[in-house]
Amino acid sequence: MAAHVEFSDNQQAFLNSSEFQSVKTFIHEHLLNRIEELGAEFGRWSRSSVQQFVHLECETQVRQNRVPINARETLLLADALTKEFAGFGPLEDLLNDPTVEDILINGCKQVYVSRRGKLQKEQLNFTDNEHLMRIVRRILAPIGRRLDESNPMVDARMSDGGRINVIIEPLVIEGPAVSIRKFRKDPLSPEELFELGTFDQAIGHLLEMAVRSRCNILVSGGTSSGKTSLLNALASFVPESERVVTIEDTAELALKHSHVVRLESRPGGYDGSGNVAIRDLLRNTLRMRPDRIIVGEVRGGEVVEMLQAMNTGHDGSMGTIHASSPRECLYRLEMLAGFAGYQGSELSLRRQIANAIDFIVQIGRLPNGTRRILSVSEITGVNDNMVAMQELFRHEPVAQADGKETDRWVAMGVLPHSPKIARLRQSLLKQQQPSRDPVHV
Repeated sequence: MAAHVEFSDNQQAFLNSSEFQSVKTFIHEHLLNRIEELGAEFGRWSRSSVQQFVHLECETQVRQNRVPINARETLLLADALTKEFAGFGPLEDLLNDPTVEDILINGCKQVYVSRRGKLQKEQLNFTDNEHLMRIVRRILAPIGRRLDESNPMVDARMSDGGRINVIIEPLVIEGPAVSIRKFRKDPLSPEELFELGTFDQAIGHLLEMAVRSRCNILVSGGTSSGKTSLLNALASFVPESERVVTIEDTAELALKHSHVVRLESRPGGYDGSGNVAIRDLLRNTLRMRPDRIIVGEVRGGEVVEMLQAMNTGHDGSMGTIHASSPRECLYRLEMLAGFAGYQGSELSLRRQIANAIDFIVQIGRLPNGTRRILSVSEITGVNDNMVAMQELFRHEPVAQADGKETDRWVAMGVLPHSPKIARLRQSLLKQQQPSRDPVHV
C-alpha cells in the first residue's frame, strides 16, 4: 500500500464535492472502456504502471473535454482513480493511516473512524452501495471468503493482519455494514503501555512477576478496551525457552516470542461442514506439548477445556474475556460453562474456577478515549460456596483544580496470596508509594 497522505482543507473540500464525483464518474467510465481494450495485459501491470496510465488518461480527458479543474485537482482526481483500479478506493488512506484504530461503515454515505479511542465521522463517502461492495470484495479476494445473499455475513482476518466484518442485505437494511479493526504491526510493549499511562510501576511489577511465575491470568474488559494489546504485552514476559500456543477466532495476537504456534478457528461452509471451533483447537493443543496456552477470547464452550488445562499442569496460561468487572467475569465463566453442557455441580465448577484462575486484570476505555487498567484482583479460593477474590489495585483518578483528571492507582494494602509469586511479597513490602519509573523487564 502507498503511504498515508494528508490533504489540505481545500483539497478535502474538492474531494468531497459533487463536481469531483461527477468528473470522477465520467473519467472512470472512460478508463473502464480503455481497460477493456487492453484486455488481460492490464491485469499484469504493476501499480506504478497503472498510476502512470491513469494520470496520462486523466490529463488527456480533462484537456480534451475542457473540464474546469486545475493541475493540482487533476492530480487528486488521478490519484483517486488509481486507488480505484489498483488499491482500495476511498478506504486506502484510512487503511494506511497509523492513527486509525477502527473503520466503521454504515452504507455508502456514512464512514466513522476511531482514533485514540474516540469515534468521529470521516469526510468521505462512496459513490453508491455498489461502489462500496466492489471495494469490500477487493479486500476479501486475497482471503478467499465469499460474500453474497446465500452467505451475507463475513468475519475474517485481512491480509495485513487486521480484521474485517461485513454484513449485507437482506440482513442489514440501509446498505452494507462494514467494520474494520486495525492492529499495529509492532504490538505495544509493556514499557510503551506504561508510558501511555495504562498502568503504573507497581502494577507493571506485579504483572511481570505473575507471568514469569506462571500464574493463570484473565484480561477482562469491554469492546475496544485494549484487552488484546495488554495480552500481547503480558506475553512478552514469557521466557524464550517456553513453547506458546495461541488460539483465536480471528488471529489478532502478535507475540514477540521465538517459539509460538498460532492457531485460528475456521467457520463452516454453506452446508455447515468443515467448521473447526476454538474448543476443537484447544482439545488438540493439549496434545501439542504447550508450555503455555493463550486463548485470544474466551466466549464459548472452550471455557471448560481451558479451566481443565489450567488445572492439569498448564500453568501460565492467559486469555481475554468480555466482562464489565472482575465479579462479572466470574459470572460469565459460569454461564459459558453452563452453555457448554458442564455436568458437575455449581460448587464443583466454582472450585475449578478458583483453582484455575490466579488473577483477573480489568481494563477499560475512559470517556476521553484512553485505556487504563481499572483493577487487578487475585482469586483466593471458595468461601460460602462463592469464588472469593481480593482486589490488589484500583484505578482512582484525582480531579485537578482545572477540572482535568490525573491517573492514580491505589494499592489496597493486601499482598498476593498465591504461592507461585511468594518471591514478590518481599519486594512489594520494600516498595513505598508507586512511582512513575519505567517498568523493569
